[in-house]
Amino acid sequence: MTDTSTHWILTLVCEDRPGIVHAISGAIVEAQGNITESQQFSSDDTGTFFMRLQVESAASREQFETALAPVTDRYAMTWQLDVVGRPLRTLVLVSKAGHCLNDLLYRERAGQLAIDMPLVMSNHPDLADIAEFYGVPFEHRAVTDPESKKAFEQRVLEVVEEHDIELVVLARYMQILSPELCAALGGKAINIHHSFLPGFKGANPYKQAHARGVKLIGATAHFVTSDLDEGPIVEQNVVRVDHSRTPAELVSIGQDEESRTLTQAVKWFSEHRVLLDRARTIIFR
Repeated sequence: MTDTSTHWILTLVCEDRPGIVHAISGAIVEAQGNITESQQFSSDDTGTFFMRLQVESAASREQFETALAPVTDRYAMTWQLDVVGRPLRTLVLVSKAGHCLNDLLYRERAGQLAIDMPLVMSNHPDLADIAEFYGVPFEHRAVTDPESKKAFEQRVLEVVEEHDIELVVLARYMQILSPELCAALGGKAINIHHSFLPGFKGANPYKQAHARGVKLIGATAHFVTSDLDEGPIVEQNVVRVDHSRTPAELVSIGQDEESRTLTQAVKWFSEHRVLLDRARTIIFR
């Protein structure tokens, strides 16, 4: 490869049939490409084939897409071609808890996350100083009734359009999204929530967990759907605790797990490593 080569990411999904890998490899050769990373998976449950490739090529995007077209058409593929490391335009929604937002902002600044965050939106003003510290615009709109909630969600859609948003992250945004907004953001909105065994809902889940002597706490990052907290899971983590932990310590441990889990999910998504297989995800690590 020359200094003018581009490092591409190619993801593709289609019905599982013989000859797919051979055909796509031939198209990449035609585009003067060299495969530097390749992962694939065939789902027996859905009969679907998934593939993620990283390819170095001196061909332009137009030339690359022209070489791919006969194969993608023949196999009726859903596919995407992007440049390795291109920052994904990301909108973050928050409420009052700042641990997940702070971790995302820090890792974006440190170059550890391939995201570009043009705006943070919140239904509370509490986290404006964190966004300001990192130089990211912060927009506060109170949500107090159905009308203000509708206005907030309409603004979210406007921001998605205005800033070409590719990913929406609910970083402890404590509002249930309407079915309409869930549909509009389908496949590109990720949420984070605590994971207890057993599960505790409502106020003060960590206090409830402490009272019940929970031994495992953790976090789940998943795609947002109209079924509350039941979207396809992207990442999960868990940590063991015991009776010696106070409620405050459980909160701290849980927040660390939430931050770590959400950041990992965002990282994989930004690198095009997450593909949907109906109600579950295929993760090419």
